[in-house]
Amino acid sequence: MKRPIGKYCIPSSAYVHIPFCRRRCYYCDFPISVVGDGKKGDNFSPIQEYVEVICEEINITKSFCQPLETIFFGGGTPSLLSVGQLSRILDTLEQKFGIMANAEISIEMDPGTFDLEQIEGYKSLGVNRVSLGVQAFQDDLLQLSGRSHDVLDIYKAVDTLHQAGIVNFSIDLISGLPHQTLEQWQTSLETGIAISPTHISSYDLVVEPVTAFGRYYQPGHAPLPTDETAAQMYRMAQQLISISGYEHYEISNYAKPGYQCSHNRVYWENRPYYGFGMGAASYLEGKRFTRPRTRKEYYQWVLSFQGHSLENQGIDTSNQDCLLETLMLRFRLAEGVNLLTLSQQFGQETVEKLLIYLQPYQKLGWVEFLNPKGVATPFSNNQELPIEGYLRLTDPEGFLFSNTVLSTLFSKLSNSISIDC
Repeated sequence: MKRPIGKYCIPSSAYVHIPFCRRRCYYCDFPISVVGDGKKGDNFSPIQEYVEVICEEINITKSFCQPLETIFFGGGTPSLLSVGQLSRILDTLEQKFGIMANAEISIEMDPGTFDLEQIEGYKSLGVNRVSLGVQAFQDDLLQLSGRSHDVLDIYKAVDTLHQAGIVNFSIDLISGLPHQTLEQWQTSLETGIAISPTHISSYDLVVEPVTAFGRYYQPGHAPLPTDETAAQMYRMAQQLISISGYEHYEISNYAKPGYQCSHNRVYWENRPYYGFGMGAASYLEGKRFTRPRTRKEYYQWVLSFQGHSLENQGIDTSNQDCLLETLMLRFRLAEGVNLLTLSQQFGQETVEKLLIYLQPYQKLGWVEFLNPKGVATPFSNNQELPIEGYLRLTDPEGFLFSNTVLSTLFSKLSNSISIDC
């Protein structure tokens, strides 16, 4: 189905943020509420209160009369929701927007936070994709990262998913952890592949200043890996996962054929989406806005809009911002940027500038042009520049140096003029 581009695209995806966690991981800067062990679902009133507020937000949000094709419950730890609480949110989404019969409904779950009865209950509500927060297969690294589960919990969780008949599940892994060696990273990759999930997300640790890791460590300094070791870890992941039958379809994500995450592609293709809950972001009618990051402020924010729509919230995305966001997001994908679509949206002059600015990186082997037949073809300003085909970062070197490539583009394109986004 051909979709309209830019802000004229009708949103058909929703992100729902569930902020509750048993503890805060040492690398986490997400908006969460720590509840401790043993607090979940129907036995913890703050979760029930949050569910009611988020349903109120859904009800006062403008509907664009298109049923949802993807729903993603992220966090936090959404598996702390009871089956009844998840049902309450899904019912509200169904009543407000409608949900396609074959919609992808994903939920993030942590090992040790769910049992067979719970996951079977989720499945009965339509959940058909699980993202399992594994991170590592070494107990010492899990403990060092502040995780609330151990390796045995991971195996139990995977077994429970199999028992429940959840075929489509993803695992998250993190490289670059403090004291993590190349050998440990290889073991985590090989063990994760052996579990045979349909999808693997492999993230490089980002040390945020406001986290525990940000207080303890400096990037590039021991006990964190050096930049070169971190690059070796990325190349190792790309090699081991790719040769195991997974498509490297996004800079940090791999999927077996037919199992790419449809919801996350909405972000990477810069399409509009609804966002609900504390700290969640929305992109609607060319406007982006993020909700307050604490429960108290979020509750007050929802209360202040009761009785009228939230549609006037947010800041308009400028043409320049839309161009830069499109390039930043599309270059994360293996197929890269469609030049014809980019020309239609921002003008042929923008495409020509893009090709010229990227020629030095083509010579380094970080960028390549694919003609409409999918064949890699060199380009230069000594020849007629192509107007159809794809421009993409190479795998793995282009992905590794994506920040360098994008910073150059952002600098050079900052004054470009484009048509309405």
